[in-house]
Amino acid sequence: MTKAIETALYEARAVRQIDAAAIAGGIPDSALMQRAAEAAWQALRDRWPEARRIGVLCGPGHNGGDGYALAAIARDAGCQVRLYQWGSVPDTDTARPFVRAWRSAGGEVAPLQAALEASADVWVDGLLGIGLDRPVDDEVQGVINAFNARRHAVLALDLPSGLNASTGQVMGAAFEAQLTVSFIAHKLGLWTGSGPHVAGRRVLADLSVPYSAVQGVAPAATLIPAITAADLPRRRADAHKGQHGHVLVIGGNNGAMGAALMCARAALRSGAGYVSVATRGAHAGVMVAAQPELMVSAAESPAVLATLIRRASVLAVGPGLGQDDWARWVLDAALAAGLPAVLDADALNGLAQRPQRLGGTVMTPHPREAARLLRCAPGAVEADRAAAVRQLQQRFGGAVVLKGAGTLVASGAATLRCCPAGNPGMAVAGMGDVLTGVIAALMAQGIAPDAAAALGVRAHADAGDRVAARIGQRGMIPSDLIDALPGVLNP
Repeated sequence: MTKAIETALYEARAVRQIDAAAIAGGIPDSALMQRAAEAAWQALRDRWPEARRIGVLCGPGHNGGDGYALAAIARDAGCQVRLYQWGSVPDTDTARPFVRAWRSAGGEVAPLQAALEASADVWVDGLLGIGLDRPVDDEVQGVINAFNARRHAVLALDLPSGLNASTGQVMGAAFEAQLTVSFIAHKLGLWTGSGPHVAGRRVLADLSVPYSAVQGVAPAATLIPAITAADLPRRRADAHKGQHGHVLVIGGNNGAMGAALMCARAALRSGAGYVSVATRGAHAGVMVAAQPELMVSAAESPAVLATLIRRASVLAVGPGLGQDDWARWVLDAALAAGLPAVLDADALNGLAQRPQRLGGTVMTPHPREAARLLRCAPGAVEADRAAAVRQLQQRFGGAVVLKGAGTLVASGAATLRCCPAGNPGMAVAGMGDVLTGVIAALMAQGIAPDAAAALGVRAHADAGDRVAARIGQRGMIPSDLIDALPGVLNP
């Protein structure tokens, strides 16, 4: 397998195609099951080297067969192993030999409910596999909720039971694992939506499947890699500020100056040559005092705003914009200008009310804003984030960033981009304003909107992770992240 498989994210249907191609290419299905069990056992030993009591939860399908195979390996390694079965024993041609081997060696099989009264150093989740597309059975939900409440150490085989492998939606309940060993290829659902929360640390075991089995099977998304110097424009020794672009931030309505200020500060820290702000008159002097590097103007008339727009190379529209009459005419003027732009917050709410197709833009909605743009419930967006971001891009054009855990970027290409970085400490008001400024600054420096969207998302997330490593997640604020941006963007 090549390194490309390490960054490719597949939907469940595509993983089954790869699995079938590997079997057709000469790898017996039983060999893949044995390899999966061995890889998961090794990951368990690496994570919990002192574990001696292993509980294995098995379902009736392929995942259950993986559980039986792992149980035998753990027993042979000298561990005390107890196996708990939900539903019928796995009875596929592949799983049957592993079930027989477990029983013939004296292995007992207890009903799933018995696991609630048992204890183990580590529990192995082999209940449900990648085919789950409906709510989890009530009995299984009860067991999952009890395990999560007790915070048991859980290793998930392929993915946590209850998680939709393609969308990252929890189907009623899902195990909150500390470690997930994903077989053959990464599943998209492990990396976006609820996947990052329930999967814990994610490890890929490709099971020595040859690259020929993967060829021709398109991933749904790829992980955005860490930023390198090659991703950013090289700065000449004789450079001047005009070569690094001019970002105009439009926003900061009455009572919301801070959003525009954070966006502008982020653009400065992300390398823009000039950063201007078009805001309400009452804020102009205060904003300059807060950040003297900014050029701030009171945009109280269309003529003043038109002059400011003519000087800019990229617009960042929406932070603190509001939805009053001033916000409406300002947004209309910005969209009519035809300049490359990043749209966020109330710019998106305005666009939802007066939709139009855009070019050269990056939209950065969170799920509620995405729902307004798509005229659906927020739950529908979170139920299938990949489908939602594709629909937004097809409807409005440009590039679209759907924020949240496992942020997704759509740009019209068949394959999405997914951010593997970031942390819950970033769930704070103002972080989206910072992201808008980062992406706008990268566009101002000559990076195409789709590339700037992906780079900006990764830079924003990496800065958040640097702050978390330094001070922790709780109490992180956007200004902390802004100060970390130069370290990320000077690799």
